[in-house]
Amino acid sequence: MREDIIQYFRNIKYAVTSVPKGMMVTLKNMFREPTTIQYPDRIPQKIEDTLPLNYRGHLEVEKEICTGCLLCEKFCPIDCIRIDVHKEETGRVLHSFKIDMAKCMYCGLCVPPCPTDAIRFTRKFEGSTYDIKSLLFEFIDTPTPVYKPNRDKDKKEEA
Repeated sequence: MREDIIQYFRNIKYAVTSVPKGMMVTLKNMFREPTTIQYPDRIPQKIEDTLPLNYRGHLEVEKEICTGCLLCEKFCPIDCIRIDVHKEETGRVLHSFKIDMAKCMYCGLCVPPCPTDAIRFTRKFEGSTYDIKSLLFEFIDTPTPVYKPNRDKDKKEEA
């Protein structure tokens, strides 16, 4: 019982001393100049220049060197990459390559498996939009033949 009374008065003492301490912090900051950085037009350099080298922004695909191997689609854990490849008489043709950046979690699992480094992260980071459909990136507008690396040339370079 005596310990309860002692703890009760300790709590009162703590409340009486902590309120003025908190008010002093408030008063000190009340008369200080604000340190708000105005974004994006009033900063001395572009935001992209301040990002680290390994920054993961939006994904982009270089369709000219895409082999249509579907590895990036297979490694994506949430299925935000959709690739449509058809076999035609001229060979394999990319009909669509879509990335839904609204679903993407920027994990980076789709980038390393690409044999030609056709898929990569950009430094673009703003995904705020009024229309979520604008975050669906389509990289193939007309059917494109897949890239075929010259295997003989690669073997000669290795030797």
